[in-house]
Amino acid sequence: MDTSFYDSNLFTYGLLPGLIFFSRVLDVSFGTIRIVMVSKGHKVWAPVLGFFEVLIWLLAISRIFQNLDNWTCYIAYAAGFASGNYVGLLIEEKLAVGIVKVQIITRKSARQLIQNLTDAGYGITHHEAQGSSETVSIIYSIINRKQIKKVQDIVTKTNPLAFYSVEDVKSVNKGIFPGKTVWRKGK
Repeated sequence: MDTSFYDSNLFTYGLLPGLIFFSRVLDVSFGTIRIVMVSKGHKVWAPVLGFFEVLIWLLAISRIFQNLDNWTCYIAYAAGFASGNYVGLLIEEKLAVGIVKVQIITRKSARQLIQNLTDAGYGITHHEAQGSSETVSIIYSIINRKQIKKVQDIVTKTNPLAFYSVEDVKSVNKGIFPGKTVWRKGK
């Protein structure tokens, strides 16, 4: 077999660092998504992603050790790590796995906002509370992460001055989710 291509500057300083870069992007992206799957309790996806993450990492690091005198491989490795974090977060954002709790606090009447959320199919819990200087309405809803934008749109159109926060939720036991069967009927 002709090894002259593998000894060329094109391979050593171009293709090899490029392969290392893309390997790191892939394995770090898998790692980012794996961590999210672990935190969400996905017991099947986390180990599968972990297997491929480590396999790809081993392939990349073995090339680094075979080319310790090639500084471009180090730069590609580090750049691939940084880019992999970014790509992994973008993928995780698009997947929007899991559920979240939305808490909305409004100073004006919450009646229309409650009606709009309910009409859109969201289950809500509501109560009045005392804020620092006045009575406020607090609305809670548990939603799928993919629905955050829709809920935000309803809130900002109904009450643009409302304060809201979004928190991750690991699991729920009954509730109402748009497009799904009502879980809460019965005891």
